[in-house]
Amino acid sequence: MTTLALGPSWLDPDYLISTFGVAGLLAIVFAESGLLIGFFLPGDSLLFTTGLLVTTDKLGTPLWLVCVLVAIAAAAGDQVGYLFGRKVGPSLFKRPDSRLFKQENVEKAHEFFERYGPKSLVLARFVPIVRTFTPIIAGVSRMNYRSFAIYNVIGGTLWGVGVTLLGAALGKVAFVNAHIELILVAVVLVSVVPIAIEFLRARSKAKKDGGTERTQEGEASPAAQRGRHARR
Repeated sequence: MTTLALGPSWLDPDYLISTFGVAGLLAIVFAESGLLIGFFLPGDSLLFTTGLLVTTDKLGTPLWLVCVLVAIAAAAGDQVGYLFGRKVGPSLFKRPDSRLFKQENVEKAHEFFERYGPKSLVLARFVPIVRTFTPIIAGVSRMNYRSFAIYNVIGGTLWGVGVTLLGAALGKVAFVNAHIELILVAVVLVSVVPIAIEFLRARSKAKKDGGTERTQEGEASPAAQRGRHARR
């Protein structure tokens, strides 16, 4: 099986799994879930490829065990990111740019967290880069730990297990094996669908709220004018 080179050869999912096995997969899932150095790792395509390799008997680990371990690694990574954010605090926003760290990534994650609140921990799982910084921002914002833990487990399970099972379900489909490059690109594109839906919903709500405010202002305006005339 060959995979699409979405970056350097050492970021190719097939290469990573064949070289480092399940241990490498878990390390990458952990790092991408909450470590600053993990934002560039190919989590989505890696999980999909893992599921595909398991179901085609090219990876000697049971699917159920892979799913359990992936969910644990994802939740643990977010946990570390949250604790790091609580400890570092606002100083994170003052850190200068470097080759691996870009301030704009932190700002994007912060805006994402502020807009969607706790459920951003679930939605962000399906968005590369954002999923790495969101738990850190949750820690910086000192989000209630109980809420964080709940959404963290839900998000990690839906993403880690969901994408892996998707790869396993499609692994024996001839078309998928013949067009794995296109499938991996599709996985990345589909990952932004939940965010697009939430964005459109938020935009629609904002328009409705804006229209209501203008209506209220318009209704108050004649009364205010009559008051001014009366005073005259």
